[in-house]
Amino acid sequence: MTTTAPTPTWAAEVIAVRPGPPLVGTVTVDGSKNAALPLLASAAALGRPVRLSNTPANTDVQIMLALLQQAGWHVVRPVGEPTTAVIMPTENRCAAPALAQAAHIRASYYLVPALLSRHGEARLPWPGGCRIGARGMELHFAVYKAFGDRTAVDNSGYRVEADTPRTGTVSLVLPFRSRGATVAAMLRAVTTGRPLRLGEPNLSPEVLCVLDALETVGWETRTSKHLLTLTPPSSGQIDDIVWEVPGDKIEAGTLACAIAATCGTARIEGVHGRDVNPLIATLRRLGIPAGADAGILSVRARDTRSTSRGLRAIASLSPGGLDADFEPPLMALALNLPGSHLFADAINPGRHSNLLPQLARLGADIEELSPTECRLTGPQRLTGTGVEATDIRTGSALMVAGLTARGVTTVGGLDQLRRGHADLPGKLRALGADICEVTP
Repeated sequence: MTTTAPTPTWAAEVIAVRPGPPLVGTVTVDGSKNAALPLLASAAALGRPVRLSNTPANTDVQIMLALLQQAGWHVVRPVGEPTTAVIMPTENRCAAPALAQAAHIRASYYLVPALLSRHGEARLPWPGGCRIGARGMELHFAVYKAFGDRTAVDNSGYRVEADTPRTGTVSLVLPFRSRGATVAAMLRAVTTGRPLRLGEPNLSPEVLCVLDALETVGWETRTSKHLLTLTPPSSGQIDDIVWEVPGDKIEAGTLACAIAATCGTARIEGVHGRDVNPLIATLRRLGIPAGADAGILSVRARDTRSTSRGLRAIASLSPGGLDADFEPPLMALALNLPGSHLFADAINPGRHSNLLPQLARLGADIEELSPTECRLTGPQRLTGTGVEATDIRTGSALMVAGLTARGVTTVGGLDQLRRGHADLPGKLRALGADICEVTP
């Protein structure tokens, strides 16, 4: 085995995108960043070796793997399997480490339950990630309080301390369907061995894949629209724990929007139909034939400019709702389609302030109805210029817009894009997109 981690295949600081022929062909998405991060934390929380396949090579996942190593877990990669990581606890149980790198990613908070189990406390800097609005930790702290843990905060970060172990079912209701707080409650149940009844949980595919993983090691899980329950295993430990990161639904959605924007016909492999059904329904409302079957998302856009109709893309945390991360590439697509299109994302209130100014540099005319809601009328004529990926999804949306803009669009800030995608430009190139790296 080796600890060598895969690295992204593109290292440019700027890429150039030009319009070209319709995108065609077949491409396979990487594993999902948003699923890999909680699954890695779940593996650590179990305290047993876990083999996790299809781990993506984006920056956020590499930082999470580094944090696990710093905090007392072995992270090894089997020779010849660059997308597989084996997470194993070590015998070292020294004091809780100071994990400075945790400030670079939002998902570092997923590690709190594992750190509490291993060290009795978790000391972490305030989480980083995309700057898309205030996303506080108060709900996470409420979860830990329900388990009897103590929390403290200061300007540099926060500390959670485990109290005297308790027994019995933990019951709480979330005031809104937070993915982070839902996973925190699930993993704290795992590390304490206590049953959990969680009201108003987040039931996104990323949460469901963690539930699926816990079922493989004996946890009984039940979900309904308003309730999630976890019951500890009734039998002994299971050896040879093998989990798989699901395909990246957001990468698949971005590629689908790019295919549709160029009136292309292509297949995107490696994504579960249940994960992209809300996106498929949205594309169909735009008059774009799309469907998913046997792990393949198909888009057959043709020329939809005469059949397109207005779209209402409202991000939602409800089960089956439209993931907020689908909104930016859909907005880039809608700029090229007739009709009046409404977009709203109250989940990430700072995202529009990142995305809209960059699209405006390409000539997009978008009316801001509020800080979280905007409207545009298409089709619009975009002109290539220099733009900046100020967060992951803004970067991917700008690539979609660049495929239809006149002239050359240069996209900078690629360190943001690499946080969520190991090689999105390469996948677009494989479908025929005119994208190249720009040498400084």
